[in-house]
Amino acid sequence: MDLSTAIVNLIGLALIGWIAWYFWIYQKQGIQVAEVAGVQEVPITVKGGYDPDVIVVKRGKPVRLLFNRQESALCSEMVLFDKIDQSATLPEGETVRIEFTPEQAGEINFQCQMGMLRGKVVVE
Repeated sequence: MDLSTAIVNLIGLALIGWIAWYFWIYQKQGIQVAEVAGVQEVPITVKGGYDPDVIVVKRGKPVRLLFNRQESALCSEMVLFDKIDQSATLPEGETVRIEFTPEQAGEINFQCQMGMLRGKVVVE
């Protein structure tokens, strides 16, 4: 094996390691939602993904998620919450509310209708 083959192999292994870390090992810290007038409220920007995409809330208290879509991609025009059986159309440039009160600890996943954009609400 010559030097150039060894370098290419090392770069390939490094990329495989980075991909495995990013997609399967790394876990984002969620943002802790502030409570305003008894409601846990957080604005979420939709532009190439959800920002923030991990939201930490307390169970038993109302949650209000304010989605604001800032792009025209077809994938981001809806948000679906399977576990709480809610969905919403997200018109470009408008803020859309999703409200619910989580009763159990765990995760509530949300995604676009194509499943490409994903996020979750972590209930503590």
